[in-house]
Amino acid sequence: MVVSLVANLQAYNRTRNVPLVIRGTIAADWWSRLRGLLGRAPLQPGEGLLLRGEQAIHTFGMTFAIDVLFLDRTGRVVHLISTMPPWRISPFVTRARDVLELPAGIIAQTNTALGDQIELNVIS
Repeated sequence: MVVSLVANLQAYNRTRNVPLVIRGTIAADWWSRLRGLLGRAPLQPGEGLLLRGEQAIHTFGMTFAIDVLFLDRTGRVVHLISTMPPWRISPFVTRARDVLELPAGIIAQTNTALGDQIELNVIS
């Protein structure tokens, strides 16, 4: 089975002029989105995972909390969860098109808020 994890994602909060992800990955296929961060070490500052085409997530089986940004088709934050603990299910966010998972505490550190514009870049 091929897992599509594209490395070198960068995410920048244009509204706050602050980087969110310097070294991230993109989960674009069904299997990589399902697996997400399961079995992985906790995200470190500057790391992140973008789940393409998702409107809800879970943290079942994870051993660490994460911050979560739900982005619409333009990259605007339409919902967020600060420090989502393991073994939880997020709400289904109908306006979301992608979900950006970040280390716990990044939302508060960067003052990221609803309506902020997030710029996503894949660096080759």
